[in-house]
Amino acid sequence: MQHPHAPTAASTDSSHAHHAHKSSSGDASAPLPPDTPVYMGLPHERYLRPRFWVALALTLPVLVLAMGGMLFPHFFHRFNPTALAWTQWALTTPVFFWAGAPLNRRWWRSIRTRDTNMFTLIVTGTGASYLFSTGATLFGEHFPSAFRGEHGVPLYFEAVAFITTIVLLGQILEQRAHARTDAAIRALMDLAPRIAHRVGPDGAETDVPLEQVEVGDALRVRPGEHVPVDGAVIDGSTEIDESMLTGEPVPVAKQAGAHVDAGTLNTTGSFVFKAERIGRDTLLARIVQLVEAAQSSEAPIARLADRVSGWFTPVVLGLSVVTFLAWFFAGPEPRFIHALLNAVAVLIIACPCALGLATPVSLVTGIGRGAQAGVLVKDAAALERLAGATTLLIDKTGTLTLGTPRVVALAPATGFDEAGLLASAAAAEAPSEHPLARGIVAAARERGVDVATATGFVAEPGAGVQATVAGRRIEIGRAAANAPGAGSNAAAASATVVAVSVDGSPAGTITLADQIKPSTPGAIRALQAGGLKVVMVSGDREEPARAVAGELGLDGYHAAVTPARKQELVREYRARGERVIFAGDGLNDAPALAAADVGIAMGTGTDVAMHSAGIVLVKGDLAALVRAVHLSRATLRNIKQNLFWAFAYNVTGLPLAAGVLYPFTGWLMNPMFASIAMSLSSITVVGNALRLRHVKL
Repeated sequence: MQHPHAPTAASTDSSHAHHAHKSSSGDASAPLPPDTPVYMGLPHERYLRPRFWVALALTLPVLVLAMGGMLFPHFFHRFNPTALAWTQWALTTPVFFWAGAPLNRRWWRSIRTRDTNMFTLIVTGTGASYLFSTGATLFGEHFPSAFRGEHGVPLYFEAVAFITTIVLLGQILEQRAHARTDAAIRALMDLAPRIAHRVGPDGAETDVPLEQVEVGDALRVRPGEHVPVDGAVIDGSTEIDESMLTGEPVPVAKQAGAHVDAGTLNTTGSFVFKAERIGRDTLLARIVQLVEAAQSSEAPIARLADRVSGWFTPVVLGLSVVTFLAWFFAGPEPRFIHALLNAVAVLIIACPCALGLATPVSLVTGIGRGAQAGVLVKDAAALERLAGATTLLIDKTGTLTLGTPRVVALAPATGFDEAGLLASAAAAEAPSEHPLARGIVAAARERGVDVATATGFVAEPGAGVQATVAGRRIEIGRAAANAPGAGSNAAAASATVVAVSVDGSPAGTITLADQIKPSTPGAIRALQAGGLKVVMVSGDREEPARAVAGELGLDGYHAAVTPARKQELVREYRARGERVIFAGDGLNDAPALAAADVGIAMGTGTDVAMHSAGIVLVKGDLAALVRAVHLSRATLRNIKQNLFWAFAYNVTGLPLAAGVLYPFTGWLMNPMFASIAMSLSSITVVGNALRLRHVKL
């Protein structure tokens, strides 16, 4: 054991722009236009956010002016209808053209590329509503009487402003989630030090920038520093904290000839190593590349609304054209006016007010419900995909287990009791920051054992510690295979047994193990009952991995897995047709979290893991994962219900708006009825989405 210096936490910077977006010259640092698309053809959420707030500020008075006449008729009927119409036009115009400009550009792109989607339908509907309402404001007295109500031709400015505002909100939520990649990448890169200590042939040390290190250089690493590049130890000994690679908290002893990896932490003891892999060839750099590739290759969410819009939009546009031609050639006079108004009525009745609300309102409500249950949803798409997942690949240390060694057995020698053994060991280990030392000291405090002050503390990498406590010499090191307690079931399952001696005489052994979290067994059973296959993927050795998998009744396990292999496993399961969740808490899990259909990080884990994941379990409790799955399924079910109501309204209203009843009854749809139906459809969708606030998780 040893007494390492405290590590310096890797810094992150979530404010940087998306790493994948470069100028046309290839210079990543060159300034980009603020409206450069970053996801789904839309710009960064920082560009959308001010447009949303302006849209919201202008939409609220439009809603008041439009709905006020129905809610407070005696008050609003005092105002001049023409003045009210022009006021709504003045407020709605900047919402549609300025705030909604990113949506309009995405609409134009879908038209130009013939790739119809939700934006095609939404902007087509809001554009038709805006043009119709503007025409009604200018030339309302020339409209046929069938299109005029008690107070003139109905206007749809409130629908235009409201739909634009709510769609902007939904897109901001998605853009915010997909703009986090650079922070995860930078946090990984920060693990490698900027400066390396190069040792010359004469033994003199020179500090050089990391970029100047060459293969074959001799480099010194001091206590508490991160290893700068990959290489092999040539002088000295130490213990290296490799938890960033393996997830395991216990440092690994390194002697001459042992391999060390960039980014790992030297806990104690200065050593010199020979650089073997530098730059993009180091293991840390390859992890960065894996995360970067997985993030940048993530396909946009295949939204149900987009899939339906893919066929619904052409149908609506085609029906509008057919309506115009039918009325122009076969309708009553004035033919052109009737043809134009009925064609526009088709577009207005198809205006997806409820469709624009269906997905974002359910997602926003579901995200809020998740926050109450300890489930932080960073990516709305992840919440949708979670509902269809079939396999859960899950890390062991810190996810299924507590992540820190704890005392599970004491085997005192003759002449000692458990309290005396623990008191001696804890006093000697108190000056150390080694994970095993912290576990021993924590056990003493939990049992109310007094921990005396030690003097003469010495840590020998790979060997153990020595200290003087109350005039007695205490020595602690790895126990021999035949030591008391070393062959117990606890030791066999969990890895570490230390031997304690007092003044040269054996005092006993202490067994430490990383214990399973109390909530884990019940959570695993609930996930399996919900149809998920649960497979453990661990960087730990075969024996403890097998023991944990057997104790929890998992559907399988993979042991001694590297970060790259974790990502490969995710891709292998996906290639079999599985929809994969990966849950983990460490830096070594970041590539797999980014590559999975849904990445779920423990809130008690590393910043990199949380940046790479779409969902974070705030308290690192697997019971929250069960709640997340239930929430996802409830949210997706709610979205499908909303889309049904939204399209049912459109499909029912379209033939009426086209005038199919006119030859038989002489009846044309008054736009006022369309407005009422649109409002009822939206109220239905919002009311259904709000049921998620009370869903049982």
